[in-house]
Amino acid sequence: MTKTFEKRRNKWGWIFVSIAVFFLALFIFYPLIYSLYLSTFSTRGVMRNFVGFGNYLRLFQDNYFIQSLKNIIIILIIQVPIMLFLALIFAFLLNDPKLKLKRVFRTALFLPAVTSLVAYSVVFKMMFSTEGLINNVLLTLNIIKEPIRWLLDPVWAKVTLIIAMTWRWTGYNMMLYLAGLQNIPQEIYEAAEIDGASKITQFFRITIPLLKPIILFTTILSTIGTLQLFDEPMMLASGVTTGSSVGPGNSLLTPSVYIYNVSFKYVPNFGYASAISWIIVLIAVILTLTQFRVAGEEK
Repeated sequence: MTKTFEKRRNKWGWIFVSIAVFFLALFIFYPLIYSLYLSTFSTRGVMRNFVGFGNYLRLFQDNYFIQSLKNIIIILIIQVPIMLFLALIFAFLLNDPKLKLKRVFRTALFLPAVTSLVAYSVVFKMMFSTEGLINNVLLTLNIIKEPIRWLLDPVWAKVTLIIAMTWRWTGYNMMLYLAGLQNIPQEIYEAAEIDGASKITQFFRITIPLLKPIILFTTILSTIGTLQLFDEPMMLASGVTTGSSVGPGNSLLTPSVYIYNVSFKYVPNFGYASAISWIIVLIAVILTLTQFRVAGEEK
């Protein structure tokens, strides 16, 4: 009787697992394999021509793709370190047991992470317009003498995008660091304080080393997320976008936006778009392995 029950339970277990595996293969593995196969073709609607590695070779001569890579690298180098450092500082400060209203501050900092991507991008576009709130405040305080063309200048457009992303995602990473800080015994900080260590010393000598695995995790997560950046540049560039330009001088063109343009905006070429996607995957893998290597060397 027991063996029959075990067989029946194993049977239903395999049935439930097989259903999950089927949908996983159908919606994840099949599209991955098919996109790799499709990247060897040049498509025009239903017309399809085999080009082998032609799409990948074409990328090195595509000025728009090269520009999108330059933009995303600049954003990655500037925005991700600033965001993670701010998240670390906020987490460290809000982990102080003596601080009052900790929950209020934590909620306030985390709220941007749960707002709609489209909604907050539209709000930032309004705030950073030539006659928006930011320019009005800066003019009132006599910090600037004339309005800054935030979304009409290539450099300031990137600055606006970096500010928007930092505002949204700092709180999210802060919560991850807070979770890690909860596992650090408070006695360590108390002992350091008795030994005369300042808050800054504790931050660099205790917090950062003990949070190293989480810092590595958030760095990888932020790197992949930045490489996939789409919503913010599309919304901030709306109204400044022409048939071949995203933002002033294509300053807000990212690989994901370019993939969208190649697939749906220009003459659709899903084969070329698939090739771009796989190059971005390759870049993400290389950066991830590099970060693992650097973290490993520091041990």
